[in-house]
Amino acid sequence: MPTNGPTNEKHLVLFTIAGEKYAVDINSVYEIIRMQPVTRIPKAPFFVEGIINLRGKVVPIVDMRKRLGLGDIEQTKESRIMVVDSNGESVGIIVDAVTEVLRIPADAVEPPSNIIITTASDYMLGIAKRDGDMIVLLDLNRVLSKEDALAPVMAGKKTEQATSPAAAKTKEEEKLKATATVIEAG
Repeated sequence: MPTNGPTNEKHLVLFTIAGEKYAVDINSVYEIIRMQPVTRIPKAPFFVEGIINLRGKVVPIVDMRKRLGLGDIEQTKESRIMVVDSNGESVGIIVDAVTEVLRIPADAVEPPSNIIITTASDYMLGIAKRDGDMIVLLDLNRVLSKEDALAPVMAGKKTEQATSPAAAKTKEEEKLKATATVIEAG
């Protein structure tokens, strides 16, 4: 994970899921928004809540509790959607609460232990120690991998964009040009 700033610090957004502390690099966070209605997607993976319209852009929403296998609870007034970058795509992740933005020294982060051999350890960049707390640093590109997690939703997103009025108009123009070419040749 790249470090931020000249002093070899990591600049992180800290959030909680199921009472545990997690963090991601601040550079991967576009914005943090309050919960809003989510449109369900048929046949989406169980951890994909659906999609939202964020200022005209379709954004898939992933419930991080479900994605990390931490159970399911009702959302609260502290629940938030963090809109993050995952492999060049905007994705919203539902977290229980966003608590702070912090800087920690890079040497306060240890790699995941070899003892932790679980699917979740594949998603970890490291573990930070701060004031007696342990903070799991997540690798969003792995957690939200298209091949693994979001392929059905992202495929639907591309289909939706391809069937937009502008895309339909372009397709109609292409058909007319092809018809005109056939008539001229005929």
